Amino acid sequence: MMIPLFIGGLGMQEVLLIALVVLLFFGGRKIPELMKGLGKGVRSFKEGMNNMEKEIEEEPIKKE
Repeated sequence: MMIPLFIGGLGMQEVLLIALVVLLFFGGRKIPELMKGLGKGVRSFKEGMNNMEKEIEEEPIKKE
């Protein structure tokens, strides 16, 4: 029984192939920089979502 790694049904072979292509395309030195940038982007997105949730909770309910 094969259990998919991701929702799209990607197996281990597909993931390794994608990783190899990324390594060949960007090189070993560029990948840590790309991951650092991706991490900062995800962190910024989460902070934005948290700020929106706080604003929604703090906003008084207006009765019309």
